[in-house]
Amino acid sequence: GQRQGLGIGGTRDGDGDAWYVAGKDMPNNRLIVVQGREHDALLSNTLKGADLTWISGAPPHCNWVYNAKTRYRQKDSPCTIQSIGDGQCEIAFAESQWAVTPGQSVVIYESRVCLGGGIIQ
Repeated sequence: GQRQGLGIGGTRDGDGDAWYVAGKDMPNNRLIVVQGREHDALLSNTLKGADLTWISGAPPHCNWVYNAKTRYRQKDSPCTIQSIGDGQCEIAFAESQWAVTPGQSVVIYESRVCLGGGIIQ
């Protein structure tokens, strides 16, 4: 569970920074961890959103610039949206995003108006 430890603290090759989960390899029952908040494996330029819900009932125009948030109180991040069918879209960010996490929400805005969102895959 959270804050229970992985038994990897104090390793010789570590630099004392915190460890972060960078991914899960479910078929092989492996947890992928990296050290340091700024590790490249924690940054993403794109994400796939699923189970999308749009407030207007229709998806926004593709390739227009919108803003998105992938975590609470995050600063708006410029992005474009591309539909990939089956209620899914690909969101491409102008700048890398930190710790985009599958299972969490992505929310899309146009200016200060919420357009909708979905679940990060």
